[in-house]
Amino acid sequence: MVAELISVGTELLLGNIVNTNTRYLAEKCAALGLSMYHQVTVGDNRDRLADTVRTALQRADIVILTGGLGPTEDDLTKEVCSEVMGFSLVEDPHTRKRIEKYFENNIYKEIPENNWKQAIVPDGAIVLDNDNGTAPGLILEKDGKRAILLPGPPGELYPLFEKKVVPYLQKIQPEVILSQMVKICGYGESQVEDKLLDLIDGQTNPTIATYAKTGEVHLRITARAKEPEEAKKLLKPVVKEIKNRFAEAVYTTKEEESLEEAVVRLLVKYDLTAATAESCTGGLLAGRIVNVPGASEVFKEGFITYSNKAKRKRLDVSKSTLKKYGAVSEQTAKEMAAGGVFAADADVCVSVTGIAGPDGGTEEKPVGLVYMACYLKDKVSVECWHFKGNREKIREQAVVKALDLLRRSILQNYQKEKSKDKG
Repeated sequence: MVAELISVGTELLLGNIVNTNTRYLAEKCAALGLSMYHQVTVGDNRDRLADTVRTALQRADIVILTGGLGPTEDDLTKEVCSEVMGFSLVEDPHTRKRIEKYFENNIYKEIPENNWKQAIVPDGAIVLDNDNGTAPGLILEKDGKRAILLPGPPGELYPLFEKKVVPYLQKIQPEVILSQMVKICGYGESQVEDKLLDLIDGQTNPTIATYAKTGEVHLRITARAKEPEEAKKLLKPVVKEIKNRFAEAVYTTKEEESLEEAVVRLLVKYDLTAATAESCTGGLLAGRIVNVPGASEVFKEGFITYSNKAKRKRLDVSKSTLKKYGAVSEQTAKEMAAGGVFAADADVCVSVTGIAGPDGGTEEKPVGLVYMACYLKDKVSVECWHFKGNREKIREQAVVKALDLLRRSILQNYQKEKSKDKG
């Protein structure tokens, strides 16, 4: 089945709002096995919106519209879709009661009159209760075509889509669609594709799709079958082969698990405490870790030592090291990592020091040069990277590589211990 996305709102065309809904819905549709060839953004204009909806219905089985369901006069999505598809509009008593309940404990003494517009729905439409706002979602079905109308605010759209729309789309699919995510660190998208070219070229079912992220590549393997168990059997050997080819570069096969969550999982698994010692990343690394629920069990302290004085005072980096090799060096990164372990009384510490730019680079040490080190059980691993991009991009890439260095250091250490135990 073919799906098309229409984002409604002049503010989107003007760039006043970043359209994150399209990315979210595109990924969800891909996971559901829906093909997608067009995504359109249109302003709050009745005629242009009507033309856009007509065109989308001609070339897609399912049209998903976001935005334009609010109470104001320029919210036209429901009215236009009803007109194009031949639906009359009626008041829905159930939705009216939900709007009344929504405003019960609100600051308004009276419900604004224009909010009652949101209780008007296409006659015969499937009404999707919105637990986070006043505009319900709507599904219009006619002549084998379906229009799914969703509120624009992400806080309303995402839960409504997950709770109501996903089960609906799964039900109308002629086949069972199952996907498995494999997330990889340490390779670029072209490298991943090159290592999997034989699988990608020969794919029919399952299929493999690659998604490039900052410092990561995500692979979605999707299988179609009549029954869920059959789809699982199709996925299993492909996922296994990918894991074999990339070994420890695969950090998770769970779609919902991030790199920092995988790191915290390992720290908990091996009963380790961690610290971070940062210069150019200025706390971004620690921030990623503490953003994980439960990180307080394993994360002890984060040091932001931007100046040389701070590196000496907080992490005991020697003055001679800084003078001889500089703050951005392998030697300083090592001493920062070791100093972090002892200063925080932690089991492991990962450090980052580099030149994020746009100034401060030299021919010998250009902008984008970053050293990072990981100290674990009296052993230290060091890596040197030359990142490209602006200041923000360089820092983001450094954080991803530092998290991955921490992850791999833990794995390598405990895999060696397991080998010794077996020996």
